[in-house]
Amino acid sequence: MLHTHPKFQTAVNIPIGNRLLKRPDVELKTGLSRASIYSAVRAGTFPASIAIGPNRVAWLEAEIDQWICERAKARTPVKPQ
Repeated sequence: MLHTHPKFQTAVNIPIGNRLLKRPDVELKTGLSRASIYSAVRAGTFPASIAIGPNRVAWLEAEIDQWICERAKARTPVKPQ
């Protein structure tokens, strides 16, 4: 079952070259643990995975990159002293 959250735009036209990332790749790219990823998906604060086969899921790299960019934009700028 595909879960989506209104915060994330579902990719309808996936650009050629967009990769599917397995969970270990998502962990490396985001710095999140397995438990944190699935918890954030349930909370609607992280892109949902896509079923790619029996007991196999992956994430669209573009959605993971978007999530990272949103975190970077939301950070508090450091004020010069």
